Amino acid sequence: MATEIKYNQRYIWLISLTAALGGFLFGYDWVVIGGAKPFYEPYFNITLPSQQGWGTSSALVGCMIGAALCIWVSDKFGRKRLLIFAGLLFSLSALGTALADTFWWFNFYRIMGGVAMGIALNLSPLYIAEIAPPEKRGMLVTFNQLLVMIGVLLAQLINWQISIVDKDLPDMATFEQIASSWVGNYGWRWMFAAEFVPAFLFFMLMFFVPESARWLVKNKEVQKAKEVLTKIGGEFYADLSISEINSTLSKENLARVNFKELFQKSILKFIGIGVFLSFLQQWSGVNVIIYYAADIFQAAGYTLKQMMLNIVVIGSVMVLSVFITIFTVDKFGRKKLLLIGTSAMAFLYLLIGLTFYHELGGVVVVLLVLANVMFYSFTLAPLLWVVLSEIFPTRVRGAAMSIAALAHWVGNFTLTFSFPTIKENLGWANNFWLYGLICLLGFFVLKMVLPETKGKTLEEIEKQFIN
Repeated sequence: MATEIKYNQRYIWLISLTAALGGFLFGYDWVVIGGAKPFYEPYFNITLPSQQGWGTSSALVGCMIGAALCIWVSDKFGRKRLLIFAGLLFSLSALGTALADTFWWFNFYRIMGGVAMGIALNLSPLYIAEIAPPEKRGMLVTFNQLLVMIGVLLAQLINWQISIVDKDLPDMATFEQIASSWVGNYGWRWMFAAEFVPAFLFFMLMFFVPESARWLVKNKEVQKAKEVLTKIGGEFYADLSISEINSTLSKENLARVNFKELFQKSILKFIGIGVFLSFLQQWSGVNVIIYYAADIFQAAGYTLKQMMLNIVVIGSVMVLSVFITIFTVDKFGRKKLLLIGTSAMAFLYLLIGLTFYHELGGVVVVLLVLANVMFYSFTLAPLLWVVLSEIFPTRVRGAAMSIAALAHWVGNFTLTFSFPTIKENLGWANNFWLYGLICLLGFFVLKMVLPETKGKTLEEIEKQFIN
């Protein structure tokens, strides 16, 4: 098929890039909290572990709401409308969080942004997967993850630059000194406000991209779907794609989702795989490193300004690592990379735990953390969304992927909210060893149950693995 079809690469990349801006905003919103944490906590006088956990994880409640919302409406209203809605919420959340004068309003707007995150992380890769040619799908969906990591890095760079503006703040500043400083009163607000510019841009640009052709066919708008597909790959490609899509849709399910189908044994099996992979990605522990990087590096003996710089280095490693996925995911496949990632992370967590157990600290901790983040960033981080965007049948893809995305956010919230308490009871070493055991379990489960999907059309995947 690739030799007969000439794709409009420019058009494919433009609409993929626009959709991937949702991933960029997710990445920014995802980690901006980690760099702002040392400054907004003194402002709001946050001292209890439960309050610290809530401030860091409140957005994840919104993420769960956003993912749950997609279960019911993504197949009804389409991908485009919900992504436009997410852009609006991102914009309002950025301004609201920056202007919050109480901890209650701070968390209210963080939850609002979380709803947008839940929608964007669910539907941006799904939209890209549904418009991408099969031989480029892994790379294009991974490109969304690259934008996520660039958003992560930009948030960390902005946090770092704002944190060092206040020259009067000492390196080993106390809680009270931070509370009375410029960055403790105003600087952290700019960390959140900076997101408004790309958020509003995403909101506006999404009006100009087409709806997913597969969603259009599913909802009996075949002519519109043909126009989109023709622009992507010509008339032959459009006719072939529509024929394949129709072959996987039953007439009674064209215009609506039959939620009873989600409980069919063949589909339920893949929902189970998606839910497991979602929880594994979160409980592998890397988000603790991202959200609580300042605490980890402080425990390793670094000053406040050194911590902020180390966090930027983490973001740089995350961005660079995604390029490994982009150039290997369609060559080596999804399963092989996931097995490499989970096994390597299990070993690295063993070593990180040993450094804290023997109180080695310093550069050893930083290097091991960076290695762990690298393996996560080119395996579990992007490939979760590649796999989820591929393994579910067209007629229930939006709802099924939203269930797995909801599991992702439940896992993220439980991990993030509970970490301060678990760390207090288990200690640093045991905490990291626990994540290592989870990664080891993930390795064996994925080895046994995960199918390989590289190089197949979405319809071929459905016929081979679902029907």
